[in-house]
Amino acid sequence: MFRRSAARLFTKRTSGLVLVDNAGGDDRIAVVTLNNPDKLNALTVDMGNEFATVVKDLKADKDLRGVVVTGAGRAFSAGGDLAFLRSRVAVGAEDTTHALNKEEMLRFYARFLSLKTLEVPVIAAINGHAVGAGLCMAMAADIRIAAADAKLSVNFTRIGIHPGMAASYHLPRLVGPQRAAQMILTGAPVLGEESVPMGLCLKALPADEVLPASISLMKEIVSADAMCTNQAVLTIRSGVSSQHEATDRESTCQSFNFREGGHIVASALDAMTKRS
Repeated sequence: MFRRSAARLFTKRTSGLVLVDNAGGDDRIAVVTLNNPDKLNALTVDMGNEFATVVKDLKADKDLRGVVVTGAGRAFSAGGDLAFLRSRVAVGAEDTTHALNKEEMLRFYARFLSLKTLEVPVIAAINGHAVGAGLCMAMAADIRIAAADAKLSVNFTRIGIHPGMAASYHLPRLVGPQRAAQMILTGAPVLGEESVPMGLCLKALPADEVLPASISLMKEIVSADAMCTNQAVLTIRSGVSSQHEATDRESTCQSFNFREGGHIVASALDAMTKRS
């Protein structure tokens, strides 16, 4: 685990439902853009297939250090495509065992939540409204920076369906069970600026500053050693449930750092000594 391999640069995509570029010429950071602004980047099966392909390609780039996900136009994502949801209603009328829709929804979730399988830090640059499954996708990132006036909501109950796409997992862990219950049960939106004190987003900014600030933060993150930052992000995501589990994971990773990256640790310690 955590060994560096021969480089294979991720593929840039300049057209389609999902775009990929580097961060201002920095190939260590990929900027992934949901690209259907006319439909407010509603999540469709076709977009999901493209997104899963992009994630697979990014995972093959062993020199990739971080990913920023954003939306084209004035929204991050308006959530699940309405035509897709209507098709689920049609199937549901005949699906007496519920198995067909369950399988289809699991496949739909997996396409977009595949971003969680990236073993590098992920920042969601929420440039505009993030609704339903759109917010769920953003919650799967490690850090979120939102437009101050963006509306963020999990509005599933407002359209008669149970929360999906891991909303019931991520939201309580980010904002606490009581606030999560309020957001889920009412479907009421919060503004980006309101999301910061509750812990949903790290900061709220004018919309045109969200992506630059996200890239700037990612550049700060990737200025540290790749091995330890990638280890740390996987530890944070794992949701260790006890002090024992945490210290076991930490000591394992630190042992690996001393063995595989000892020269990096020694150099950092030397620099600290000179400054003191």
